Amino acid sequence: MRESTTHKANSKIKNYFKWALWVILVQFILFNISAALYAYKFTRVYDAPSSNTVSKQSNILTKTWRFFSGPMQRKMAVEAKPVFKYENIVFHTKNKLAINAWYARPDSIAKGTVILFHGWLSNKSILLPEASEFLYDGYAVLLIDLRAHGNSEGKVTTIGIKESEEVKLVWDYIVAKGEKHIFLYGISMGAVAVCKAISDFSLNPSGIIMEMPFESMQSIIQGKARAQGFQSFVIKPFSFFVTFWMGVERSIAALQHKTANYVSKINCPVLLQWGVNDEYVLRNETDKIFKAIASKNKKLVVYENAGHESLLIKEPEKWRTEIEIFFTHINNGLPL
Repeated sequence: MRESTTHKANSKIKNYFKWALWVILVQFILFNISAALYAYKFTRVYDAPSSNTVSKQSNILTKTWRFFSGPMQRKMAVEAKPVFKYENIVFHTKNKLAINAWYARPDSIAKGTVILFHGWLSNKSILLPEASEFLYDGYAVLLIDLRAHGNSEGKVTTIGIKESEEVKLVWDYIVAKGEKHIFLYGISMGAVAVCKAISDFSLNPSGIIMEMPFESMQSIIQGKARAQGFQSFVIKPFSFFVTFWMGVERSIAALQHKTANYVSKINCPVLLQWGVNDEYVLRNETDKIFKAIASKNKKLVVYENAGHESLLIKEPEKWRTEIEIFFTHINNGLPL
């Protein structure tokens, strides 16, 4: 009798264990389906405005559903045009994507050329204030719409991975003009694309200005979640699976997309700038990137009142001062 009772108890335990395994397996499958869907939408840029934007005012159930079902990314229109005289240029990638750019020179002999790269889901028109400052200071400027952004072709963004090809395209264009003093300026994804291009193609600019670069593909996904109000432990594992599926779906090395690795190949002067109120890029990420920069001639500037936005617009006097110091020191062979 006792043996029969024990056998039944053991049988129940085995059944419970099997059910628990099935539940875990189903959850794992659903988790990966959600991550794969999220990865697809995260790298797909749509022409129509997104109706799937998550706000901090949404209730937790709505936010959770929208987060796990994936965002619909909107392609921002190029609404503003330069007030200065410029030339419209079209480049072509290996896959025949037309890449649009603006090129302008100062009235006097140019001190050099600054190539500007915008952030994720932005476009070259957003950088017109910065371009105007560089032009006023005597530098030629080239602003580019990265693939799937602005007036450039494409529907897929790889958040800085394949975009390094565009950096090389415009670099070669400026080099072909005989320019010896080339500076690269990038915000967020644009800064990361610059770093990857330097790593991939051994570019040697006269100097680099990086503003708010993210540390990795996983970190920018986590930053997106934080900006939507998520603080749960689920963000980190979810960002890993999303990044994994990005690699599978887009045939890219998404898990190896790490800015700290790229900057270890940078040996020119570097100005790294970051805002304290940045929800997308954290201070520890910024410190990690700064520490990893191979160049000894580097400077980190922190903006106390700015977030993940134009530092020039937010704190104009400080931005202008730091940029002036950057160029003055480089042109005079002084350390930053």
